[in-house]
Amino acid sequence: MTGEWHRTACSLCYLNCGLEVQLDGRKITRVRGDKAHPRSAGYLCQKAQRLTFYGDHEDRLTTPLRRRPDGTHEPIDWDTALTEIAVKLHAIRDADTAAGRPGSFAYVGGGGQGNHSGGAYGTSLLKWMNSTRHFNALSQEKTGDFWVNGRMFGSTIVHTAEDVEHCDLLVVLGCNPWQAHGFSNARQALNTLKNDPDRRMIVIDPRRTETAEMADLHLPLRPGTDAYLLGAILALLLERGGADERFLAERTEGFDEVAAVLAKVPVDAWIAHAGVSRVDVERAVELILAAEAMTVRVELGIQQGRHSTLNSYLEKLLYLLTGHFGRRGTNNLHSWLQPLWGATTGQRSEITGFEYIGGLLPANTLAEEVLAGHPNHVRAVWVESSNPANTFAGTHEVERALEAAELTVVVDVAYTETAALADYVLPAASQHEKWEFTLFTFEWPTNYFQLRRPLLDPLPGTLVEAEIYARLFDELGVLPPSDVLAALAARPRAELQAALGALVQAMPERAAILPVLLYRTLGASLPDGAASIAPLWAGCHRAAKTMTVPVQRALGSSATGPRLGEELFERVLAGPTPFSAHEQDEVWSLLRRAKVQLAVPELLDWLAALDPTAERTDPAYPFSLLNGQRRAHNANQILRDPRWRRTDPDGALRARPEELASIGAVPGDWVAVVTAAGRVVVRAEADPALRPGQLALPHGYGMAHPVAGGRRVVSGPRINLLTDALDRDPIAGTPHHKDVPARLEPATEEERARAEADRVIVASGRS
Repeated sequence: MTGEWHRTACSLCYLNCGLEVQLDGRKITRVRGDKAHPRSAGYLCQKAQRLTFYGDHEDRLTTPLRRRPDGTHEPIDWDTALTEIAVKLHAIRDADTAAGRPGSFAYVGGGGQGNHSGGAYGTSLLKWMNSTRHFNALSQEKTGDFWVNGRMFGSTIVHTAEDVEHCDLLVVLGCNPWQAHGFSNARQALNTLKNDPDRRMIVIDPRRTETAEMADLHLPLRPGTDAYLLGAILALLLERGGADERFLAERTEGFDEVAAVLAKVPVDAWIAHAGVSRVDVERAVELILAAEAMTVRVELGIQQGRHSTLNSYLEKLLYLLTGHFGRRGTNNLHSWLQPLWGATTGQRSEITGFEYIGGLLPANTLAEEVLAGHPNHVRAVWVESSNPANTFAGTHEVERALEAAELTVVVDVAYTETAALADYVLPAASQHEKWEFTLFTFEWPTNYFQLRRPLLDPLPGTLVEAEIYARLFDELGVLPPSDVLAALAARPRAELQAALGALVQAMPERAAILPVLLYRTLGASLPDGAASIAPLWAGCHRAAKTMTVPVQRALGSSATGPRLGEELFERVLAGPTPFSAHEQDEVWSLLRRAKVQLAVPELLDWLAALDPTAERTDPAYPFSLLNGQRRAHNANQILRDPRWRRTDPDGALRARPEELASIGAVPGDWVAVVTAAGRVVVRAEADPALRPGQLALPHGYGMAHPVAGGRRVVSGPRINLLTDALDRDPIAGTPHHKDVPARLEPATEEERARAEADRVIVASGRS
């Protein structure tokens, strides 16, 4: 009904704030914050207000597609698509088994922002294909951090959270929460902190960001030198007696080894290399020493920068050595309803040697896994809710790999750049056309979960991911007969676990597809077509079993065992709810070792080996390009329609005015950004807030947009044409996107004419 407000949640960043929306037919027309949401309480940022453009664009898919020999696609029906795909998957699986090699199937996905329900089903296919090769956005951004967590806290699924609301010192490192959020109600929290005379903020960032403008101290370090600056700060803190000896003795081990390495840090040389003043560094140390409750907020600025895994280690040492951990207002750990990633087992890729961190391989190695001359290279690539042709480093090599694979299948809502290269494209229902949930549950001490009801009916011809995979497994001959599944669906939930166990015993390969079996059994009994979220039932029971008291506390319940799991599941079905509520001291129960391990030998060796003289700027590429900046109107690639951008429609290159002038350019000109990997022509914009020698391009652009005459025009910079997949962290394989060596050149007359013509074409379609 037009005018009625519907509850949902944002899908543009991992805060997933609660929203209310109004609809007119299939269009979202108005958006406001959900004041009744138990966590975000009505908060709304400028990006969420533009969800009116979500899903309503010319690139929506409504029929399966099959690639013709000439590279174009033809529409086919669902039965044909799934039958042909099943035959090809069986052939690849059987060949792997006959050759005695590991599964040669790669799964790229597991859920996009606010779009997680397909992940359990896609990983079922990965397991059924006897493969482990899983790639996703987390392994493009976060696995260095996960690796450090595993070494320090005992498991990669032990993950940290920050308590910005109650700290008296906030250290913001490599991020700009004013634009990128990252913690609840970020702009409100920053304003509250700024206006409190008893609270302080330090920002460490090359650019004078909106957050830096609010800070008590801004350290504008040279890009790529975070490890040097953090090492110097830590050395000074220990020199000034800043180590919390009682905390270190009670809760940690390995301090002496860490202190020995930090004692040898050449503080002045490292500060000079970072390009900041000793006076400002001393002031930062004084603020940390004076803090009673410091919390450190980090993001991709250090996690996709030089020395990224080392950076993640040093930022944790910053709050651990000073005892700002495990207390109100400091960094803590958080609970899970269902972990977003797995534990690390030590397995490594036969192709690249990289470790599977949290069960994931580095996204930057996908092309190598396909194109390698190794007998166990990847032969099939399955992409779900992801667009590696645009978002993984080294676009040209990724495209070559997708075309070289024996089979490439894309499951998505839109005809993405990756879909354009696939053998088969399967159209999924959009995030607002199905039951979905917000799985980024990173809160402490109370953690929340929101199940989202569909706002719209799926477009004709599309299917929810759960149904796509269920039909595929039926074609693969793995599902039991429909009458057997129907009989199980009619039985009480209390009997379901044993019944599923019997199905697996009858055919052991069904162990890989338990989420699909839940969908076809439990799912049939769920209200209002909520079948696809059936795997959450298992997650609720796991949480109730492993965190009984915190779950009871969150629900206000005295139930135990399966009764508590059922009660939690019913609360999840009903709407936004807390699922765990811990007391502060219970944070230590989340560790997977007796004490925090401070000494990580590989990282201490790395720190000791840092050498400023070995990191000189290449004269051929004198600038540092921040390749993937967060701005007011860019987000992930689910918003493909360029009309959604209220500002920065071109995805402009930002540079200091004098550096544009050095190539004879002025703001508004078309200029070329050149790296060792490629060249991109972009509109120029002046930004005096950048550090000298720094350039910035935004992420979330570079998507082909359909225009009149059947043409497709790329809107904004396709930034991974500028990146090299080999320029990556040595442990996690994450890219150095925040410090790409680059140079500026004037665009040629031909480049300017083509860029201007494309811009006019795209702009003419904007409302």
